[in-house]
Amino acid sequence: MVLNHIWGLYTHPKSEWHTIDRSHENISMSISHILLIALVPSVCMFYSTVFTGWSIGAGDPIYLSMESAAAMSVATYFALVMGVFALAYLANWMSLTFGAEHNYTHSLELAAYTATPLFMVGFAALYPSPWFIMMVGFVGLAWSIYLLYTGVPILMHIPEDQGFIYASSVVTVGLVLLVAILASSVILWSIGFGPSFV
Repeated sequence: MVLNHIWGLYTHPKSEWHTIDRSHENISMSISHILLIALVPSVCMFYSTVFTGWSIGAGDPIYLSMESAAAMSVATYFALVMGVFALAYLANWMSLTFGAEHNYTHSLELAAYTATPLFMVGFAALYPSPWFIMMVGFVGLAWSIYLLYTGVPILMHIPEDQGFIYASSVVTVGLVLLVAILASSVILWSIGFGPSFV
């Protein structure tokens, strides 16, 4: 099943990483997981911006046109999916430096399951309050980082002290990817691909 490890990664992450390591699924299962879980923030964002509206301050809720929200949701979906694939590629590339197991399937599993809590934060967009989303986002980010630090030594088969440095490098690369995605958004908005409000 595509989503069979999610609950375990929330309730008992270390033992779930060992389960994932013992029964590595094929690459198509990891890709299916990424493609499915990346729908959460995209669909929730579309719904909230078109039907619920975003309340910023004391004014009226802000809505996007359906076409604009759909375009932004599709762009978000592809950015999230490509971001996970890029993170997996870079984690696999870094494995040579740290003497870890050089296997793209393992790196993709690591990236997919580590990104899952961040993608699940997308449900918070159904209650579109910036403070609420920021608090839920902080919790999701913290759990993703925790999963990364616990999962790297297990999936990449390296000692924990070395795994800490490896995971820190992956976090740094992830932050660079995030900044690149945000910069791309700003560039697209500045050349006329910004949102259209109703």
